[in-house]
Amino acid sequence: MKAFVMKKVGEVGFVDKPIPEPGPYDALIKTTKALICTSNIHEVHGRVKAMLDKKNVTLGHEAVGIVEKVGSHVKVFKPGDRVALGGKTPNWLDPISQAGHSSHAGGPMGGHEFELKRDGAFAEYFLVTQADGNLAHIPDSVPDEAAVFAGDIVTTGIGGAENAHIPPGGIVAVFGAGPIGLMCVRGCRLLGAGLVIAVETIPKRKELAKFYGADIVIDFKEEDPVEKIISLSDDGLGIDSAIEAVGTQITFESCVRVTKPGGTISNVGYHGGREYVNIPVEAWVGGMAEKTITTIMSPGGRERLRRMLRLIENGRVDPTKLISHRFKFDDIEKGFRLVESKDPEVLKVLIDFE
Repeated sequence: MKAFVMKKVGEVGFVDKPIPEPGPYDALIKTTKALICTSNIHEVHGRVKAMLDKKNVTLGHEAVGIVEKVGSHVKVFKPGDRVALGGKTPNWLDPISQAGHSSHAGGPMGGHEFELKRDGAFAEYFLVTQADGNLAHIPDSVPDEAAVFAGDIVTTGIGGAENAHIPPGGIVAVFGAGPIGLMCVRGCRLLGAGLVIAVETIPKRKELAKFYGADIVIDFKEEDPVEKIISLSDDGLGIDSAIEAVGTQITFESCVRVTKPGGTISNVGYHGGREYVNIPVEAWVGGMAEKTITTIMSPGGRERLRRMLRLIENGRVDPTKLISHRFKFDDIEKGFRLVESKDPEVLKVLIDFE
């Protein structure tokens, strides 16, 4: 089969690989659709430590497809089923999974098995371990191009909103309206926030922030978002929750600055590639502000996937608005280079295997 791989740090391309054979608890999936993730760019550019020594590892962890073959102990799925998978495919028997943090089963990022531990999904076929725990059936009414968002973009964005602990009617600000940030905006709306603020400067993303439920969009090139957000808060004391969806020092600091005492900073941005993320001490009241910082990494598993697919099926979330570019699998490198370019018009690049 044909696979798109990281040949080594800094180099990608196609190679031929044997079609994987599923073990007793695994499933072999014929790929139909996939999405390029910015983390794939981080991996190839050497920003993910676990990938530094990898050679010819197949990239990709956002995909859907059709079950081709299952292992002898797989009970829930059969050949021919349309399935979505989690971007994280953890070992559900691991103690960290059982403690409720499956994305880190076996250690930090341990549930991120695609790419970091084994071949990913940018191939004509890919293998899913513990299939009964890591796959979900796609509802008949949900097209593959929508279902492919469930396992990473939707679950992470909704999770970021959940982690923000927004009280009903509360005020929340989302810093960054990229794909994850936009799903955070939608999640905040679904969870009952009374005022949803998005901070963004790119015109298309500002428009989508409104579409997904932002009441106010602040352009940080036109005004100071921290000052503006505090002015919108009750008595100028700060807001209930802030979500960092970019992965930069300035946005993280801003989240700390705009939250009131007792508020929550929910971090979904990736801060890899730097040694420290600094906390502004005054806004943190020297460590006494009673502000909570939460983090999340693509919660997965069959039950979580089913819930995300249900949101899509019943029109609560339409992630297809995030598709900015489409390529056939043969042209995936063009899509990869487009994401790599950081073109502001790029949101999610869909790869069609059919």
